[in-house]
Amino acid sequence: MKKFYFIFVALTISLTVAAQVKTNAYTFQVIKENAITPIKNQANSGTCWSFSGVGLLESELLRTGKGTYDLSEMYIVRRNYEDKATKYARLHGSLNFSAGGSFADVIETIDEYGLIPDTAYNGLNYGSEQHNHNEMDKVLKGYMDGIVNAKSLSPVWYEGFSAILDTYLGKVPETFTYEGKQYTPQSFAEHLGLKSDLFVSLSSFTHHPFYTTFAIEVPDNWRWAKSYNLPIDEMIEAIDHAIMQGYTVAWASDVSEIGFSRTGMAIIPDEKAAENAGSDQAHWLGLSPRERDEALRGRIGKELLAEKQISQEMRQESFNNYQTTDDHGMLIYGIAKDQNGNKYYLVKNSWGKAGNNDGIWYASEAFVRYKTLNVVVNKNSLPKGIARKLKL
Repeated sequence: MKKFYFIFVALTISLTVAAQVKTNAYTFQVIKENAITPIKNQANSGTCWSFSGVGLLESELLRTGKGTYDLSEMYIVRRNYEDKATKYARLHGSLNFSAGGSFADVIETIDEYGLIPDTAYNGLNYGSEQHNHNEMDKVLKGYMDGIVNAKSLSPVWYEGFSAILDTYLGKVPETFTYEGKQYTPQSFAEHLGLKSDLFVSLSSFTHHPFYTTFAIEVPDNWRWAKSYNLPIDEMIEAIDHAIMQGYTVAWASDVSEIGFSRTGMAIIPDEKAAENAGSDQAHWLGLSPRERDEALRGRIGKELLAEKQISQEMRQESFNNYQTTDDHGMLIYGIAKDQNGNKYYLVKNSWGKAGNNDGIWYASEAFVRYKTLNVVVNKNSLPKGIARKLKL
């Protein structure tokens, strides 16, 4: 996921199940809402994949009655930077080396690296109260390019890389104390009961056979982690079933669309729909596609807009044309309906108190159908029919 950098103030937020929620022209009726931990702020860092993946883990702990935990996103970021550097060096620089990542970087590292509470490793070793990785990312990339260009790996290159991470994020503690007990990162993960095999990644594209696994071909999937491929209707079914059964869903999406509004809405407006033209239809039809897009952008959330009907073919075409890219990771935790009965998903973002809903987004089903790269769910949340097809 290529990250959009934002600096906002973190705020705890909760919504009431079945409450009426107004956001500009929309009135939402919350149908199902699952527990989430307070909204956090990734600030000026490209680490949404860690914040949303950790959000999934924290919600799992709430769901299983283990209480509220604030896990360290930066510990996971650090471990993944180390793994990425090793792979980058071994592949002679032929790998995407950036701040971006995928949910696999959170889930697939649990068993090996464990977890740490944020109080034991907040990653703010550079005199800032908010995450700011601009300098660190550039220094790490420059160091690794120097290593690769040297055409030979010295025996101390990795120690030099880790020393940079120590400087910016802090040294990783071998042990730490949490609520009066001493843990290692591995024993803490065991204490929490979190393991990588609890989770499964789902996607939906036609360039691979359905009901098989494949590595989504996006730059930030540098681990080449695999997802199960489902028809789009079944992927939506899996998301809905998980939510209605009390689970949350890690959601990787493209947020560069005009319909992903910074006000807290995510829709796929139909620029060709006559009802979206308003009263001056003749003028609307005379606009260029770019002018229509800009006009629609300014209306997102301010009025009810007709949306496109999304097909499997549309998803694939957008992915093939590089219009659907790996932009951003968030957490779906509920379902709502607007005043016309249209379904939306409640989404926890990691931009602090952003948008009109204090860090919460309402994403239409059309948006999720169209712009989802993949989702990660607890495999126990899968509908039985889908689990059988996937042999899980």
